[in-house]
Amino acid sequence: MRSLRNNDFSNFIDLDKIQLFDILRFPENLPKYVLRQKLVMIVKKETNNLARTIRALVKTYPDLCNKKILIIDDEADYASIGYRTNRAEGITELRKIASQIDILRKEAQKSDFLQVTATPYSLYLQPEEHQIPQGLEKFVFRPIRPAFTILLPDYPGYVGGNFYFIESQDENSIASYVYQEISDDELSTLEKQDGRSFKLDEALTHKKISSLRQALVNFIVGACIRRIQQKKLGEIAQKYSFVIHTESRKQSHDWQQIVAEKLKELLVYAADHNIALLSSLIAEAYSDLSRSISLIDGLPPYEEVLKEVLRALTEDYLMITKVNSESEAEQLLDANGELKLTSPLNIFIGGQILDRGITIKNLIGFYYGRRPLRFQQDTVLQHSRMFGNRSKADLAVTRFYTSYRLYSAMKRINEFDDALRHAFEKAAHSEVVFIRSDTTNKILPCNPNKISLSRITSLTSESRILPVGFQTGPKSKIEPIIKHLDSLILSTLPKDDEINPFLIDLSFAESIIDMINSTLEFEKGDERDIKALKAGMAFLSINTENTSLRGKVWCLVRRNKDTSRLKSGGGDFSNAPDSGRDELPLARKVAQDIPALILLNQIGSKDKGWMGSSFWWPVLLVPRNTRPVIYADELVDIN
Repeated sequence: MRSLRNNDFSNFIDLDKIQLFDILRFPENLPKYVLRQKLVMIVKKETNNLARTIRALVKTYPDLCNKKILIIDDEADYASIGYRTNRAEGITELRKIASQIDILRKEAQKSDFLQVTATPYSLYLQPEEHQIPQGLEKFVFRPIRPAFTILLPDYPGYVGGNFYFIESQDENSIASYVYQEISDDELSTLEKQDGRSFKLDEALTHKKISSLRQALVNFIVGACIRRIQQKKLGEIAQKYSFVIHTESRKQSHDWQQIVAEKLKELLVYAADHNIALLSSLIAEAYSDLSRSISLIDGLPPYEEVLKEVLRALTEDYLMITKVNSESEAEQLLDANGELKLTSPLNIFIGGQILDRGITIKNLIGFYYGRRPLRFQQDTVLQHSRMFGNRSKADLAVTRFYTSYRLYSAMKRINEFDDALRHAFEKAAHSEVVFIRSDTTNKILPCNPNKISLSRITSLTSESRILPVGFQTGPKSKIEPIIKHLDSLILSTLPKDDEINPFLIDLSFAESIIDMINSTLEFEKGDERDIKALKAGMAFLSINTENTSLRGKVWCLVRRNKDTSRLKSGGGDFSNAPDSGRDELPLARKVAQDIPALILLNQIGSKDKGWMGSSFWWPVLLVPRNTRPVIYADELVDIN
């Protein structure tokens, strides 16, 4: 409210053109002089607040309902327009907040309803009674949609999901260094205090919080590097922020603050007493950050960074703040509605209040661990707090810490986001195809309002689907299957041309995928990738509009590939066994109306991280002429 008055409406308020009210403090005795002005009412989307708004317009000041009213719904996603299933009666009905907005619109004689959201597709994916009955249209869910949609372009400097989840796959990009994995065991350690498994005095060395310790030291070193860079350029040294957001419970925040404060205390003590362990931690952080900074230049010498970090610790640059209630957050906001960066280095610990709606400036470190049973599109990416205006220099020292499961879910949701955004851009959002496979692997249409967004795969034009994060079975177990696969696959190769793609029957391709799947073991990876590959291949082959190719798949075979299990530098799993110079261009050339299945025979040597047995790695290329398809591995009522 304070920032709105000061920055957006102050001139109009001073001229008595506008009156600005919070619905919680909306007077019941306004004179007609005020009622004749433009009234702006700020209403938090909560049932009691919306009830107050309806009462003010309908009962207290009924003449206001005859005025032109513009209702602006910010964050207009599942919270405001959504449905729930009444299990007792077996019907779908509007949620409470949605019904209140509907009442408000009906009571106002001349109203317009403007919805603003980063997830506009949630407004389109509303349940509807009927499905189109003929042909392919039985797979198409045609939702009730807004009258029109305007997609806002990304502003210069905006960094979104493509940086964190797509560009991160490029080893030559600073994005490839951002994600750092943390274990579920560490997240559990930070959930509540347990002196039996972790003692505070051992915070600088205990393996239970190794990632948090690394994260905080990386943040301090990264912020100091940026401040050195800015001073050398004659700029004002900026203040930086780091967020710890793993739990919604206040007790967890209390414990995390204790741990963070203890880490700070031990780091300061080590700096004051010249303890060697601190130099080791700083050197490790400098080495990690230098890999990404070196891609854009400007890396200060280690000795200069060490001196700045020691100064930051001994002169107490680091401030740790717990933010877990609205009253606390309001006290911490500056005039622009952003969390106030009081000290050069700021660590914020909190829960739901940090989810959305609060801007956190110069965020270069994010330790995230919210672990819902199911993820929703609009909430998970909002929780991340990483999107927004970011300079390349800041991104070079930015690190995002989360579990593999959470990162994978966010990556899938980002793919879903991209697929539907492209559909909006092509004005094809009313014909997004949602499919699933049943227990017999038959491909069926599904209701988008019932998909679990952490268990989806997006099939967009020329996208790839492949298993990632697996290990092969033991050589003694899989060798007979591999020999049979070798025989089957190589027997299909045209004798006169073993280089270019060729057509095979869908049923044969499915049997090959099943056999390949039996030779792979999924650890941190996800067997759903194989299921999505098979389901997508079947749907795209059977439902092509090119009847001459229906039930067929293009196939491209390559032998003696030698892909490592992990990317160079370790950590992330390899996800590009197919060559952008060989297989992909050939596959793209033919995959116009039906998919192309690339079968890559890998050597599987132990020095490349495998089990010493050859194996086959499949990659599916989605055809160019396809509309967005969303495959749901699991069906739940997400509302």
